[in-house]
Amino acid sequence: MRRKGFLIVLSGPSGAGKNSVMNAVFPTIPNLKYSVSVTTRPPRKGEVEGVDYFFRTEEEFDELIQQDKLLEYATFVGYRYGTPKDFVMEQIANGNTVIMDIDIQGASQIRQKMPEAVFVFLLPPTRAELEKRLTLRGSDAQGEIAERLQKSWEELQHVVHYDYFIINDELSRAAEQLRNIILSESSKVSRIDLAELQSLWEGRG
Repeated sequence: MRRKGFLIVLSGPSGAGKNSVMNAVFPTIPNLKYSVSVTTRPPRKGEVEGVDYFFRTEEEFDELIQQDKLLEYATFVGYRYGTPKDFVMEQIANGNTVIMDIDIQGASQIRQKMPEAVFVFLLPPTRAELEKRLTLRGSDAQGEIAERLQKSWEELQHVVHYDYFIINDELSRAAEQLRNIILSESSKVSRIDLAELQSLWEGRG
């Protein structure tokens, strides 16, 4: 039976393991789609239009903003990134669940435009564990790690604006929690076509 699609917004500090948790969940839910962002950054070798990103010029990005076709947008390292409304709404209309990994500022923008979205906050178990993960990742200098740790504390204050939180102390358990949230949300009566349900019940489906 078809169900109405919806948007899952996943936030959390850098190093919380958002990508790892999402990647573990994807193979277990057939209609789960990742939100493809639009960017003004030039394509890197191997990146595919519409798969990795939608690549647009600065002028085209401005038009998307003016036409209210972005759910959120921000600037990072000199390039602009945003979430295209049409892509997300098309996936939802097709009955898919769309998931995106975004910071609290982007989530706040989306909350204003799509309050019906489901907001999930992912946390490492402790500050010490987060510091350990950031250090082992090896991509940040010590000063940058300190900044990320400070930012993580500030981000934590926003958890009250989310519908769910997950503590990622073990990848498989965190992935299972996210999977259960998605499956529970997809089973809400508001996402079911009642006419189709009645047809199935009466043996006409």
